[in-house]
Amino acid sequence: MTHKPLDYLPPAFVAIVCTFWAVAPQAWVDSPWTIVIAATAVPLLVQAIEAVAERHEGWRMNRREFLTDLGYVIFNTFVIGWLTTHLAEDPLRSAKAALGITTHWAMHLPFLAQVALVVVVIEFGQYLMHRAMHNTWLWYTHAPHHHLTQLNAMKGAVGNPVELFLISLSIVALFDLPTAAVLCGVNVMIVTSVFAHANVNADPPPFYSFFFTTIRHHSLHHSTGYDETRSNYANSLILLDRLFGTYREGEGVIVGQDERRRLSVWEQTLFPLRPVLDRMKAARASGRSATAN
Repeated sequence: MTHKPLDYLPPAFVAIVCTFWAVAPQAWVDSPWTIVIAATAVPLLVQAIEAVAERHEGWRMNRREFLTDLGYVIFNTFVIGWLTTHLAEDPLRSAKAALGITTHWAMHLPFLAQVALVVVVIEFGQYLMHRAMHNTWLWYTHAPHHHLTQLNAMKGAVGNPVELFLISLSIVALFDLPTAAVLCGVNVMIVTSVFAHANVNADPPPFYSFFFTTIRHHSLHHSTGYDETRSNYANSLILLDRLFGTYREGEGVIVGQDERRRLSVWEQTLFPLRPVLDRMKAARASGRSATAN
């Protein structure tokens, strides 16, 4: 298969991100704004690429869609990021110190090996959580993400707040790693996740697509068929699906859940309460019926 120049865009982004964090001044690494800027700049830049290298016309977004998605990116960066840090990572670090857990060997790994460790540790947790969300009661937190009727660069940030928090949890804080390697790993995952949702006409070569999730893999996961949505769970590292038998080949063009209507922000927020609200509604209807009789 002959690849067009655009196909090399995702691996090029990964290479640029790794190079940046490998040589970034320590002051930049220590500044919380560096990763914040990267976390918002990557999806915005890829979103701009969609305008000139569109994959599917049916996924083209309007101004309202763009602003809603941008709002979710900002919400993830600041609110979910703050909650994850203070409710999960800081307590985990405190427990690590109290128990005397050390992984000094990780500090002596080459930089790219440290980055790979971060990606594998975080993505493995996300894979398990994502798979559980499709096969347990946690589905009600994740279902709003599958009500999306188009895929775009910022769509990975769209979902119910409970899901967004749960999927952000990891145990990477238990490892002794330099800050630059951790932030680089997170940044690499942002790049791969953004391209896995992006409406960009890029089909990366096998040296990338064997390991990392692409829009082909993830669009199939977002398609309307039940069996398809129970495959390709990896948000960034499709290698895990290959290893655990959940990989499926193909691509989805028509995406969405149930009646294929994107939920409003309010509907997405309340969606996990739907079973309770439906029971309350049924109880009220039954009460009115009994009173009428």
